[in-house]
Amino acid sequence: MKILTKRQIIRLGGSVVGGLFLMASFSVYTQEIEPVLETSRQAAEGTAQSQERIDELDERTQELLSQYRASLKQLEQLNRYNASQQRQVDSQRAEIESLNQDIDNIASLQRAMQPLMEDMVDGLARLVEADVPFLLDERRSRVERLQAAMDDPSRTPAQRYRMVVEAYQIENEYGRTIEAYRGDIEVDGRLFENVDFLRIGRVELIFRTDDDRVLKRYDTETGSWVDLDLSYLQDVKTAARIAREQIPPELMFMPVTAPRDAE
Repeated sequence: MKILTKRQIIRLGGSVVGGLFLMASFSVYTQEIEPVLETSRQAAEGTAQSQERIDELDERTQELLSQYRASLKQLEQLNRYNASQQRQVDSQRAEIESLNQDIDNIASLQRAMQPLMEDMVDGLARLVEADVPFLLDERRSRVERLQAAMDDPSRTPAQRYRMVVEAYQIENEYGRTIEAYRGDIEVDGRLFENVDFLRIGRVELIFRTDDDRVLKRYDTETGSWVDLDLSYLQDVKTAARIAREQIPPELMFMPVTAPRDAE
């Protein structure tokens, strides 16, 4: 066993005392710094929580900003749509006003049209009686239907006007067409049944019997039927075939007189 000297014992004691002093100092330091560290930890935790809150607020802000921008765009679209609808409403109101004016004008026009249409029907009746006497039964019946329509309360003014215009169009067609048809006619007390008529516009009306013995034309100057020279017989037959579209049109020679005005 080794025996320590006095000096060694003093050195050892000093080391022990120093160690004890360091331990005591570290304990004091630990006691002093622990609250600081705790405060730092709490501050760090608070900072983290604050950052999380900031992130949440930022996210919410971005969400609200997106909603705000979407709302602005929707508002702009609604404003443009409302403006478009307002223009349509204004246009419809203007159209309604125009239609109301037209209705007022139509009522006034109807009052003026009725006498005019009656005059047109009377004029058509005079034309038929003064004209070359072709298809008299058909044309007179048309005039009678028009006269009845003028007093028919179930007929609208538009329907009456359309009937009058159609009748005038038909009469107008007679003036520029050629036609062959069969019918009966009484001349000088003699009845000719189922004879062949030829109409050339309004300037010539001829009939002949099937045996070719009678060939007559209507004389517009005297208003009577007169004999037509049989030399025209072949031309009359050719014209009748042309009118019935049995042969192509070709040159014809016919005696005609100028039409006279209706009185």
